[in-house]
Amino acid sequence: MATVSTAGLPGGAELHAPQRPPAEPRTPSSAAVLSDAGDLLRALAAPVRIAIVLQLRDEDRCVHELVDLLGVAQPLISQHLRVLKTAGVVHGERRGREVVYRLVDDHLAHIVVDAVAHVQEGK
Repeated sequence: MATVSTAGLPGGAELHAPQRPPAEPRTPSSAAVLSDAGDLLRALAAPVRIAIVLQLRDEDRCVHELVDLLGVAQPLISQHLRVLKTAGVVHGERRGREVVYRLVDDHLAHIVVDAVAHVQEGK
């Protein structure tokens, strides 16, 4: 903490100026991080996958629920879930004969919700 001179002030007390936290360095992300971010955005870049993420934001779901909610054929839902799983967007957990899918974290839902909101604002 920096000390400010108070010479000439009554009592001769020292004042301490608050220090600012050091600024975070503004270094660009590595090429690998940018590449991974691009892969993630590509995985989210299909209307059916966006719809899947929006559905999983509300609750975990199995394939047949997504088929019913989205009106898309089961093989197509499974293919899109495979892409999202490979990209680390969703995780599947087997429960008996079904696999229940959930989002890996809320950050991904925010990305999709913000993108949809942005598009709706412009129309």
